[in-house]
Amino acid sequence: MEGFGLIASIILGGLAGWIASRIMGTNTGILLNIVLGIIGAAFGNWLFRLVMGGTATTAIGQIIVGIIGACILIWGVRAIRGRA
Repeated sequence: MEGFGLIASIILGGLAGWIASRIMGTNTGILLNIVLGIIGAAFGNWLFRLVMGGTATTAIGQIIVGIIGACILIWGVRAIRGRA
């Protein structure tokens, strides 16, 4: 999460991970939601830079990017594990 401090990244990551877990129908705890959201945001930012040449700069934009990235990660884990 570019331009945000550590605490803000944890809060935004936790929120993004929680929303993504609800969208994808997973039952994960708060710690995994934070990790999922932060990794999802990093992956989402990388993907958005690759496709669009830039990424979101606001908190709302970063939450959306984090949600998209976390949903992709959840989908990828399910695909690898064989759970559809």
